[in-house]
Amino acid sequence: MTIITAHAKPSLIRAFTAPKGFGDQTLRDPRPDAIELLGGIPDPGVLPAAELAEATARVLSRPGLPALQYSRTAGISPIREWIAAREGVPVDRIVITNGGFHGLALTIQVVLERGDLVAVDNPVFPLFLRGLELSDATTLPIPVGPDGLDLDALERALAAGARPRALYTVPDFHNPTQGTLPAVGRERLVALAERYDFVVFADNPYRELWYGDGPEPVDAFNHSEHVVHVNTFTKTLGPGLRMGWIVVPERFVGDVVALRSRQDSHSSTFVQAVIGELVTADDALFDRTLDRARALYRSRAETLAAALATAAPGVFDVTVPGGGLFLWPRIIDDRIDPDGLAAAASAEGVEYQRGGFFPSGPGTDTGRHLRLAYGDTDRTQLLEAATRLGRAAERLRSGGNSIA
Repeated sequence: MTIITAHAKPSLIRAFTAPKGFGDQTLRDPRPDAIELLGGIPDPGVLPAAELAEATARVLSRPGLPALQYSRTAGISPIREWIAAREGVPVDRIVITNGGFHGLALTIQVVLERGDLVAVDNPVFPLFLRGLELSDATTLPIPVGPDGLDLDALERALAAGARPRALYTVPDFHNPTQGTLPAVGRERLVALAERYDFVVFADNPYRELWYGDGPEPVDAFNHSEHVVHVNTFTKTLGPGLRMGWIVVPERFVGDVVALRSRQDSHSSTFVQAVIGELVTADDALFDRTLDRARALYRSRAETLAAALATAAPGVFDVTVPGGGLFLWPRIIDDRIDPDGLAAAASAEGVEYQRGGFFPSGPGTDTGRHLRLAYGDTDRTQLLEAATRLGRAAERLRSGGNSIA
């Protein structure tokens, strides 16, 4: 059992200063014509810009301009009611936040004491580790695979005496591995949390972006006093809105609201009002928006996976995920060094996140993975990116220098 302190990752902290994609891992400045497959950024073409503009106009036409005034700490109507109905929980368990990470930050501050042990995905979405620094927590890495969190490994750690106060995981289309925890796994995870008295932080920003067989249920998460379920409109309506929510267990609602009232008081009344108007004026609009996004992202995932197989045969093992915004190919050609490939790809004009950026502890093969984001990259660029990656890989296979 390996326990690693969250504050012992200075390289992660430095990486978050990069302007795009959670860290510049390239070995040289990108080319001017570089194709960046870095961040989980939604395509502008599937964001409901016109509908948002119309909703904004209606909100600003209301007498007294309530959307420009102060409002309640937990959030306002109708957006809280709409979210509660979709989540299947009472409205008083919904707290509106400034995006997904804000929800995680509030949860960390409410649930954890300084120095607590927190079980985390391995590999992990590294921004969560940054949030843990405020609590001076230590982390217990738990492997993640195609079926999400390795519950056998977690149960072994618990049986051996580990007593985390909380566990962090991305259950749907995991970032970066794209694994999804099945329904039976969700029930088992909640049962373990209840048995060993830890709180699950279920971070779910990609949940709505499924394009496989449909999403796994969240009932096990939303109906347990041991789970805080975090979501956001970042990937569906646009990151610039800075709007998300948390489904809070009843026992934590008072503490979360009290903490929030001592910080920024509440999220933007205006943005809440606009989103509430958007999703309630036309009950089907949000789902139509999601349908367009799912079709586009599925097409891009399939295009990039097929292009990699054509441009770099025998180099990568690639699986098209059931949703989300990333591919997670593994380098299977032993002649290709991951660092060399990153340098050669940068020289060819392709930037991506290297898998070595994501481990929370030892024991993974993430170093031989690439995280390729395709959300905001069109088909032509994806094909060109695959061609460039193929050239970079061929140079290494033939023994050429990684840097042109």
